Amino acid sequence: MNESTSQEEPKPAQENGKEDNEKKQDSTEVEELLENSEDVSVIETSHDVVEEATDEIESQEINLEEQPNISPGLIKDSKPSRNVVVRKPAKVVFALDKSELKSKLEQPWKKNLFARVEARSLTMQQKIIDKDNLKKELEKKAEKKIPKDNLAKEWFNTESMTLDTRAYLLDKILPTLVPGVENMLSQVEKKKLLTEADIPTKFDPINHLGEYLMRNNPAYIKDRGMSGYQRVMKEVTEDLKIHVPNTICNRVAKMKESVKQRRERRESINKVNEKVANIRKQALQEQFDEWILDPRGMIPMVVIQNVLHDFFQNPDFDLEPQCKQLDITDSTEPRLNKMEFTEYISSHVADIKNEMFEKLLKHLCHCADEFREFLKTDMQRKMFAELFLHCDCGKVGFLDRQRTLALLEMFYDQSSQMLRSLLRNPRQWPFIEFEEIDLLEFWGDMDNQKHIYEDFDKVALETNTLLAEKHASKIQSKLLQNPEDQQKHDEERVSAPPPNPPEQQTGTAAEQRPHRISTEEQDREPTAEQELSRKLVTEQDTQAGSTPEQAPSRELIIEQEQHSRSATEQGSHRESITEQGLAEFGSDGKSTGEEPYEWAEEPHGETNSKEQQDMESTSPSIIDSISSKSTKPRKSTLSEYVEIPLREGRSWEQANEEQDPTSSRKVHLSETAKKEVLKDKSCEPKSPQIEGKSWSGEFFTCNLKMNAEFEDEKQANIIYGNSRFKDLHSIIRNIQSYKQIKGRSAFNRVSLNMLQFVQLLETFIGEDAPLSVSEDLTSFFKNGYVETKEEKLNALEQIRQNAFRALRGILLEALFQKWDNDSSGFLDLNEVDELLYTYKDGMEKESMKKAKLHIRFSKAHSGHEVRLSSKQFQKYIELVVSELRGNEDEVLESIVEFLMNSLQRSHLDNLRNSARRKWLHQIQCAAQTSGVSLEPVYAETFRALTQDAKTHGNKKISAHISLLEENQLLPSRGNSLLRNVACTLDDAPFVLNRVLYRDMKGISFTVVDEGEPIHVPQVQHHGNIFFWNHSRPKDDYNGSFLALPLQDAYIRIFGVLAVDTLRDPHEINIFLPHEIRFYQGVANVFSTAYHYVHSREHILHVVVTGIGWLYNITSSITSITTYFVEPSPDQDSDYVLRNMMVTGQLGLTEIHKNPPTVFRKSCMFRDFLFKCTDSSEVVLASVCGETHLVIPLRERTGEALGVLDFNIGRSRMLLYQEYKDLQKMMKVIQAACYEILGELSGEIKKKYILEIESAGEVQRAGIIFFRIMLQELQESLQLLKSMDFVSLLLYDYNLVVEPTSPQDKSLELKANINLVHDILKAVILFFNPELEFSSDFGNWDKCRFYVNRYLVENICAFDPTAKNVEVNLPLIDEHIRDHSRIEVWKFGNTVIEYLYHWLHICSALMKINKNLNSAITPPLPSKTDSCMYVKMPGESLQG
Repeated sequence: MNESTSQEEPKPAQENGKEDNEKKQDSTEVEELLENSEDVSVIETSHDVVEEATDEIESQEINLEEQPNISPGLIKDSKPSRNVVVRKPAKVVFALDKSELKSKLEQPWKKNLFARVEARSLTMQQKIIDKDNLKKELEKKAEKKIPKDNLAKEWFNTESMTLDTRAYLLDKILPTLVPGVENMLSQVEKKKLLTEADIPTKFDPINHLGEYLMRNNPAYIKDRGMSGYQRVMKEVTEDLKIHVPNTICNRVAKMKESVKQRRERRESINKVNEKVANIRKQALQEQFDEWILDPRGMIPMVVIQNVLHDFFQNPDFDLEPQCKQLDITDSTEPRLNKMEFTEYISSHVADIKNEMFEKLLKHLCHCADEFREFLKTDMQRKMFAELFLHCDCGKVGFLDRQRTLALLEMFYDQSSQMLRSLLRNPRQWPFIEFEEIDLLEFWGDMDNQKHIYEDFDKVALETNTLLAEKHASKIQSKLLQNPEDQQKHDEERVSAPPPNPPEQQTGTAAEQRPHRISTEEQDREPTAEQELSRKLVTEQDTQAGSTPEQAPSRELIIEQEQHSRSATEQGSHRESITEQGLAEFGSDGKSTGEEPYEWAEEPHGETNSKEQQDMESTSPSIIDSISSKSTKPRKSTLSEYVEIPLREGRSWEQANEEQDPTSSRKVHLSETAKKEVLKDKSCEPKSPQIEGKSWSGEFFTCNLKMNAEFEDEKQANIIYGNSRFKDLHSIIRNIQSYKQIKGRSAFNRVSLNMLQFVQLLETFIGEDAPLSVSEDLTSFFKNGYVETKEEKLNALEQIRQNAFRALRGILLEALFQKWDNDSSGFLDLNEVDELLYTYKDGMEKESMKKAKLHIRFSKAHSGHEVRLSSKQFQKYIELVVSELRGNEDEVLESIVEFLMNSLQRSHLDNLRNSARRKWLHQIQCAAQTSGVSLEPVYAETFRALTQDAKTHGNKKISAHISLLEENQLLPSRGNSLLRNVACTLDDAPFVLNRVLYRDMKGISFTVVDEGEPIHVPQVQHHGNIFFWNHSRPKDDYNGSFLALPLQDAYIRIFGVLAVDTLRDPHEINIFLPHEIRFYQGVANVFSTAYHYVHSREHILHVVVTGIGWLYNITSSITSITTYFVEPSPDQDSDYVLRNMMVTGQLGLTEIHKNPPTVFRKSCMFRDFLFKCTDSSEVVLASVCGETHLVIPLRERTGEALGVLDFNIGRSRMLLYQEYKDLQKMMKVIQAACYEILGELSGEIKKKYILEIESAGEVQRAGIIFFRIMLQELQESLQLLKSMDFVSLLLYDYNLVVEPTSPQDKSLELKANINLVHDILKAVILFFNPELEFSSDFGNWDKCRFYVNRYLVENICAFDPTAKNVEVNLPLIDEHIRDHSRIEVWKFGNTVIEYLYHWLHICSALMKINKNLNSAITPPLPSKTDSCMYVKMPGESLQG
């Protein structure tokens, strides 16, 4: 009764306020209805009605106010609590419909009153309308009887001087005066006063006119007839009032005119928009024909959604709002026909400008080509998947990796040189792992022939040389044409230093992809490319031998390219239509028909036009040569037979004949060349086939990922069908649903599953080879992959063991969770033994005791309790099973069944256990989806504590987390302190960021020292509790306090989790045993989540350090993007990628503090990121004309925890030196990841090799990259022989014996001698710093004696961060600063290569050690900030 009263109490005030508003609103509406009425009686009547309604409402309010007041007791009961602020409670109504709320608040008297008022108002309004209609009818009849007199129009004059006077006269005087004068004149005429002037009369015209005016006063005459002259005068008056400034009519007229203009402008705009929309739809319908369609002539909607998503995501277009409105579907079933395609795209791009729509058309055309490549790759993957199933005769689900690589090597060796230029060398990384490469070869091999592409460096350098010469000749020719520019150029040439030779250019020194050549390069260097193409063809023909059959093949290829160019013009035709329509409305964008469908922007200006003229004047043969060069190599260079005896009688020429000529990349030609093609051939639609094969309409890649079934899922389904473990079914389902990241394959050096096999073959084939090469490879594998009977049996045994291992893990994990009913995270060993020893009535007790001898348990806790974690419990049961007699599968199932039936749990206990497991899982999920942030982890931890206390303990708790820190400011108060880093919301003003020292009261440091939780049931009776809230009265210190230690994997304490019930209103609020055990589980899960976040943070730090090192010695990398793998927020999806940071070309790294999420469904054309994550293998891909090298970061289990996306621009690949440096960086980063993750899980102990590593975890993460690289170099130096150093010392003597060389050669030899001397002197200075003050330092003959057998020993034992190291670092940097990375690489000496890297690493470590506190530390990202920028210190060493 009290609750209902408190709810009804504020209603009268609310209703009164509402009635006042409605009363005012109704009266206003009635007055507005009567405002235009001219009938005074009607207005008076309406006022009476309003007054009557107002009186009735006021009388009702008075009656309500006279009701008896509510009792004070009820008012007291209705008061809210102190912690709640209530504003206007009557308006806060939840889960109630507005119409229902309004009907409840309205009372019957009010409803009837407003019904009567509304009826009267409608009646009066109808009367007024009828009256106006009657007046209009009378006016129409009068107009028919009395014609208009247009003589009154002479009064209309807009002269400004007399405008006001004329308007006033026409409005006030003349409508009465003119009829009076007419009447007076008629009387004069009637009395004949004008004709008989001499006759005396009493008629006075002035008096007569005055009498008329008095009798016809408009203020008293309601309605009088109007003559034709008066009617026209009235119209003139109304027109004249419009022109009188600062009057109501004038302002109204202006408003009407403005409204009219706006309406007309809006109508014209609508017409224009409608016309533009029709033109756009026509262009989209034309563009639809360029797509490959399914058998029903439709496109999957998800493809178009991905196209729009990529377009909206472009940062140059600023279309982020449209991207948010795009909801990409998960299914490939929804399809679009031509009309639906047009309407769907139009609905999403209706508001964009014409210039942006032109860019969209180019993007659509480019994506249509990308979709062809996607389908081609999908067909390839389908072939390889079927090949996997064919080779997997035993259906074990994996193939031998080494045999697969051996077959790839055989196929590569037997292929022709033309084909090998397209394939990738399977003997090099990424086909072989870093650990499989010899250490000396990995760090010291500088043989350019071992590149992944054959003779890549040679071809790249020749290409750049020819392009540079051609570019220089063009510039010189232009300067000769313009004398002023020539003089200016000569002055610059004299003042500027000479450029580096072409061999040292690394910015664009990589070979351009033949089919990815940019618009700018194709226009600038046609002749150079032609010369290089001819040169390469000549060399290849010389090596392989030309046959008479090859010439027709080349002619056929040229004809195919011409056909492809004609098909390309369809896009120009489509865009020309759009341009014709859009140009009518003032579009400033370029005609889309004038631009080719290339991803790169076309250069503008005079230079480009001249180059186009040069190209237009080129002969047709050269144009064909360029077009052949700019398309895929399989079209222009594959003119030899494949030397693989699988397809007899089939040549590359026949393969090319079967291919669709329109499947090649579009060729960028000048406008004149395009017109010539158009004259010869009409625009033909693109073929609906891919190299002669039709698309079935299905995506095999999507089906392959969906149908991939992992071992744990198989075994879980088997357990569901086994009724013996019925009690564990619900727990196993929860375990499978809580599995964090699904769908990733673990890398294995021995075997390959289907995803990894398909990806390996796809990497080997590449994107440039036609489908026929994939078919040949498939046939070759079918004949070559043969397994012996013993290998098949071993494979079956391996698959059985894997299945048993997965089954065992699932059963034991479910059993552990059933046993650990309070979710504490551990079991008591004594309790486990007590139950295990009863198995088979104790007959196996002795065997089980033997199992305990093979396992090492953690130290006993208070009460001699030995705790078993989940992993320890599983290992213990596995040892017990191995000691028992019988089949392991049957013994395991028997023990699990026995323990499961022995553990009896009530339904209430199972529900509580399930709820707590869910809350603990949310803490883990918060860490994995936080984007390397601890804020979500803190929030979920406190949410789990409060929800459990409320649900299972009926308590209100407060909690805070404090972490240990080194006390550097006040060491006299203790060498460590506890800082409160997080707490519940109510305690934030008193607890957050406060510090607890050892000399203060409290039990937290006791928990830290002992490592055991402490429970204080009644804090008011405990004398050593520190209260953070000093404002709380001492009488209110009633509650319990629980402090739990936070431990890492090495059982080291790093903080305290404190929980109390001081805010609980109950008198008895102590923590029960099951609550304490659950809080221990929360502390354990929080510790895991905390270290998980920090491990990812440290990995990011390592990656930033490695990227900084790589950018200092390479220049061909455009950008590096780092992604981390996280669980997907959608239950149906497997995982997502978070864009953690991006490093640009200048080496500046942008760290996203709220990382963007990348979904698989929105990356159909950029699926290389997910391919790399799925297979945990390196992926080489080309998207939008740019080459991407995607490398996984693996966990210790082999699964990908993240990927690094290296964008190397339009280059086909990096030069071998940069490629090797990239491998070095990735090997060190991967080793650092293994070490960090192993330390997190406790699998390996922390290693402190350098003194700087003991400075702190963050500082250690910042130098671990350099430390591992230093160790690798030290091991490599130890493997060198003494003769390697001797040959280096005798380098200058050997040169003296050689005959005289040309000047360039002698300069190069002199530079090499300086390189050797400077590197060795810099190394000597590290161990002999006093040498710099000696005269021997300038004499190399004396310095060489310091290079002895002790030097390598000193290098391998040297710690550059040690305190006792004192060297002249600026002097050392001075010796190595002038020698670039390219110079060292070209020198080609292994010892110099090692020492060069060793010097730079030691220098970097010493600089970091010197500025340890100011060094870069990666932030823990905050959700409130967007990003931050960092850059590793150091100078560029590229040269």
